[in-house]
Amino acid sequence: MPDATTSPNPDASAPNPHLAAYAARGLKGRIFSGVQPTGNLHLGNYLGAIRNFARLQNDYDCIYCVVDQHAITLWQDPKELSAQTREIASAFLAAGVDGSKHIIFNQSMVPGHAQLAWVFNCVARMGWMSRMTQFKEKAGKDRENVSLGLFAYPALMAADILLYKATHVPVGEDQKQHLELTRDIAIKFNNDFAVPDFFPVTEPLIFGATTRVMSLRDGTKKMSKSDPSDYSRINLTDDADAIAQKIRRAKTDPLPMPETLEDAEKRPDADNLLGIYAALADQEKEAVVAAFAGKQFSEFKAALTELAVAKLGPIGAEMQRLMKDPGHVDGILRNGAERARALAAPILDEVYRTVGFLKP
Repeated sequence: MPDATTSPNPDASAPNPHLAAYAARGLKGRIFSGVQPTGNLHLGNYLGAIRNFARLQNDYDCIYCVVDQHAITLWQDPKELSAQTREIASAFLAAGVDGSKHIIFNQSMVPGHAQLAWVFNCVARMGWMSRMTQFKEKAGKDRENVSLGLFAYPALMAADILLYKATHVPVGEDQKQHLELTRDIAIKFNNDFAVPDFFPVTEPLIFGATTRVMSLRDGTKKMSKSDPSDYSRINLTDDADAIAQKIRRAKTDPLPMPETLEDAEKRPDADNLLGIYAALADQEKEAVVAAFAGKQFSEFKAALTELAVAKLGPIGAEMQRLMKDPGHVDGILRNGAERARALAAPILDEVYRTVGFLKP
């Protein structure tokens, strides 16, 4: 009987046999990543995830998903969920993801995600799920009243990734724990059913400091869709005037701009704005600090506004254009889902045979 309490430890030094087929095609592997269609997309989502989606597509086989099934672990207005699903897909396209070369789809169009998640619910252990930090944070003190989906969704996240045998997942710091669980589930499944290397031990792709963008109103808190103040974030659909106003009103301190990185790190609001500038300009933060050392915040904010409008303006305009053509966006999602189902079907069939399910 499989061990019910612990997961095996992956051998990080072992070669990944799943990578050979991609190397033959000049690729580094297959990426799966998803974004929940809840709330407005903002600068943090762009710098931490969506910008990287486009940058990775030349080196990886990419599958990008709007994870609408994850979204309903907390109640969503159905009309808003549909609209926000299209908004996320529009953001992928506006940021430069090629929907003909790579796959863009929404999760609920591919039943295999939920089917594999049930198998993984039976592989994962209650103790593993109970340790998930995000569940603790979202459930708070009222754990008895949250949905079962909120507790179990890391198994669905593992299914999202492993349904396509993805070799890599771009993650922020707050998702590393879930990817570790995915790795544990893959290894336990392989061991429980004596199918070595059936599922890959998926590797994280972490992009460093730019994955964490803080609130414009409080440099100690992460930029969030759920913050009641719209001035706490730059939405991807904001026009130039809105971007300028939000940067102008961004919280600072009375001192001139920091002169060293060490100085900046002691001043979270200044440090956040410097980090945003560095990320948008594709520069090291040290170089940005040196360029604006000792200057007034007004001068720096003017430069940041000009940069942000230049980088984000075209993306916002393209998103607005795409969202006015829902039929076009829906067509891309349907096409992506059809291609995703074709990739997933043989893998799910093999999982079912492995666990002993009879085929109809």
